[in-house]
Amino acid sequence: MKKTMFVTLLALVSAGISPAQAQDAAAGEKVFAVCKACHQIGENAKNGVGPELNGVIGRKAGSVPGYNYSAANKNSGLTWDEPTFREYIKDPKAKVPGTKMVFAGLKDEKKVDDLTAFLKQFDASGKKK
Repeated sequence: MKKTMFVTLLALVSAGISPAQAQDAAAGEKVFAVCKACHQIGENAKNGVGPELNGVIGRKAGSVPGYNYSAANKNSGLTWDEPTFREYIKDPKAKVPGTKMVFAGLKDEKKVDDLTAFLKQFDASGKKK
């Protein structure tokens, strides 16, 4: 298994593609359709049932102005780097017990990859990088 992963990574690097580039932001936008019930992203994004997600990758948890976070989220001490976000989105209530996020989780690794790529496109102001 490790040899297969190494060969795959070596093939990507040899082709000039980093593992992050293997993510598909366009496919991630389709995955984000589920998130739109509670979250917005982009230049005109506003807080709704959930906070707006501009600049979420790299942002401290519980830090969007004007959003009423659960104490669990505000006090989690998390920063949404990629590994933390990936773990959270797979099972939010396991990562942050007491969160008010009702999403059951995204288990499909490819969808998590794609969603992460989509979210990473947006800076804190909602502009695409």
